[in-house]
Amino acid sequence: MCEKNKRVSRWLETVFGAEGVPEFEVNTRTVELLDQLAGISELRCREVSLLTEDYRHKAAEYSSDATHLHEVLLNGVGLQPGSVSKSTSDFLSVLEGTAEVLKVRNTSMGSFVPAINKLTNDLAEAEKTDRKLGQELAAVRKKMAATMILRKKLQEDLKTIVQLQQVEAATAEERLLNMDFMKNKSRDLTYRNKIAQDKLASRQMKDSLTHQAIVELAEKITALKQEIAPLVKKLEPYNDLSPSPALARVAIEEVKRELEALDAALEQKVKSKYRSVTRTTQSSR
Repeated sequence: MCEKNKRVSRWLETVFGAEGVPEFEVNTRTVELLDQLAGISELRCREVSLLTEDYRHKAAEYSSDATHLHEVLLNGVGLQPGSVSKSTSDFLSVLEGTAEVLKVRNTSMGSFVPAINKLTNDLAEAEKTDRKLGQELAAVRKKMAATMILRKKLQEDLKTIVQLQQVEAATAEERLLNMDFMKNKSRDLTYRNKIAQDKLASRQMKDSLTHQAIVELAEKITALKQEIAPLVKKLEPYNDLSPSPALARVAIEEVKRELEALDAALEQKVKSKYRSVTRTTQSSR
């Protein structure tokens, strides 16, 4: 811990110099953080120092190469500084710029041709890639157009389904309301029928006065009339007899009176029962 404090103190004094180290809370946490910062700072300083040394070494090499080239141009070729024309200087500048663009070590044809061939190949690859990307883009656009059409159709189908659901919901709600109405109506009719039955039971109404009994009685009367019809038909020949036979006339008259009395009795009985049922029904209402 003491070693860390000493290292941190030296680093802070180096950083702040004559300004003096500002006061701060000294504890294990701050000392640990400052020690880490000091280590990182020293590492970066060493890296910067090595990089600076490398740049100095390269500058010395470039200076030596420049001196050598200057001697070659001066002694070997005989070119003096300022003796080159402006056009030649411009050409040399263009040649230098081209070499820098192509990233070649010298300006010989042996360096330019491979660099240009490489650029040509790179251009061909770029055009091939561009064509491929164009084809893929066209396919994507085609798929996007189909997707948009499908999306529009799905939206229309969804809208139609929502409308149908709303109609079906309204129909179902109406059916539920009708069902509730019918249930209430059925309960009301059941209750009223029970009240009517209770009233009929309290008034001791006979079963023979009900509508069903009257219908059955009418059916029996119809059956009796059908049974009497052959007898009436048998009497028809006697209606044309001359009044001379007294016994036949008396017999015929007696049969007629019996038939008329039977018909009148039946009609009277039916009418009386029908009136009784009508009065009972009206009073129950």
